[in-house]
Amino acid sequence: MSKILSIPTQPIEGQKPGTSGLRKKTRVFMGRHYLENFTQSVFDAIGGVAGKVLVLGGDGRYFNDRAVQVILRMAAANGAERMIVGQGGILSTPAASHLIRLRKADGGIILSASHNPGGEHEDFGMKFNGANGGPAPESLTDLMYARTLEIDSYKILETGDVDLAAIGTQDVAGMAVEIVDPVADYAALMESLFDFDAIRAVIKGGYRLRFDAMHAVTGPYAREIIENRLGAPAGTVINGQPLPDFGGGHPDPNPHWAKVLMDEMFSADGPDFGAASDGDGDRNMILGRNAYVSPSDSLAILAANANLAPGYAKGIAGVARSMPTSRAVDRVAAKAGIEAHETPTGWKFFGNLLDAGRVTLCGEESFGTGSDHVREKDGLWAVLLWLNILAVKGQSVSELLRDHWAEYGRTYYSRHDYEAVPSDRATDLIDRLRVMLGELPGQSFAGLTVEAADDFAYLDPVDGSVSARQGIRILFTDGSRVVMRLSGTGTEGATLRVYLESYETDPAKHGLDAQEALAPVIAAAEAIAHIKPFTGRNGPDVTT
Repeated sequence: MSKILSIPTQPIEGQKPGTSGLRKKTRVFMGRHYLENFTQSVFDAIGGVAGKVLVLGGDGRYFNDRAVQVILRMAAANGAERMIVGQGGILSTPAASHLIRLRKADGGIILSASHNPGGEHEDFGMKFNGANGGPAPESLTDLMYARTLEIDSYKILETGDVDLAAIGTQDVAGMAVEIVDPVADYAALMESLFDFDAIRAVIKGGYRLRFDAMHAVTGPYAREIIENRLGAPAGTVINGQPLPDFGGGHPDPNPHWAKVLMDEMFSADGPDFGAASDGDGDRNMILGRNAYVSPSDSLAILAANANLAPGYAKGIAGVARSMPTSRAVDRVAAKAGIEAHETPTGWKFFGNLLDAGRVTLCGEESFGTGSDHVREKDGLWAVLLWLNILAVKGQSVSELLRDHWAEYGRTYYSRHDYEAVPSDRATDLIDRLRVMLGELPGQSFAGLTVEAADDFAYLDPVDGSVSARQGIRILFTDGSRVVMRLSGTGTEGATLRVYLESYETDPAKHGLDAQEALAPVIAAAEAIAHIKPFTGRNGPDVTT
């Protein structure tokens, strides 16, 4: 006999959601009342869950299965009508967004720390997505945080575990728990957007692919779509079994953490096309044989060629990029005569633009791209759009890059990450820059002259909301740029991200190594910000 309990509790410090929900060490989430406090605060902030339908799932990292059971018991105790749950408690972030939209749910809870490592002593995360399928806006996460500061009890059902393996509907104290195939609906959506016949034809003709799922959530999705539906040989998807600790790896699809894939793609007989995705399936890295595609170039190339895929044959309404992302896509938009928007980092800022029909494609610097098919970035979607474009054009990745740069110019771009920097030192660095901003224009550093400098503030053109202090921008007279900001996705210390770009129109200079081409900008960034003294590092921990 199940029983609803009201458990006394008190506020727990530090439950403020960041750009992608609440992320902490797994052991913190496993602590007494921690998950329960935050879950009840989410329920309360959205006006309660009585009579509502929610989607629930996560990336399968350590504690995912137990957290699902707790959230289900709390949803039942709070009167939810139905919970739609991925089998085994698994749903990729883009698949969850699609399922919310497809089933017209009132929202959903996604359990993930995205690209952060997993395991009992690593990271865990939780976020709420609204009825549009997108991450909660700041106005709502502020309400969640405010509730965590005053919570004094939570409701939970005293009952046994739900069978997460059995597809079908179970009754939990009057609440329906519907266990669904986590892959099927998402795969059908992808097949509706892309020319699978064209992609199958090139694969059948000997085109070789490699997809690294990094022992994360996209393994089952990639196997179903790439191997089963597109006909790539078994073994095309590597590291395809999702594991609670991601096999001891770091599920971040960049050249540093996906080095095995990088080495294969840059070998003498590497595959024609390579890709990787992250912990929860919303990020991507694109590679060709002996070719690496920066996230900024990927967004620009997809925007320039999206019409080659059936789902975008009518063209795109506009594009949006996060502020630190390079301005390569802006040049595509200018030539096409479509809208281009610059937003703060965080996918939630794209939601209003997508819902209003102002943009079709979005992208950010941290290997995230997506479109209006969902309200999250989507790693596999990007991979399939690339494959669709390459199949139609009959080109290699290198050839497509070369032709794009010849038409639009090349934007050299790199991100330097300084991880787990003492928070006070990282904050001091940014605060010092804020004080200096008004004095920088006209000054020269490492041979570059500053044209303008500011702390980026965003005015949402749809709802008029303002988001201030979103990152330091320093623009030079030659078109180069440096952006610096503190990341909100880490769980300890602070991560300083330094974004560097320069623009080159001469095709004869398009073959340089990115770090070589950016050397003057890197030197200017150091001269202005004193990164080494503040961080105590001689160089970045990760360069992408």
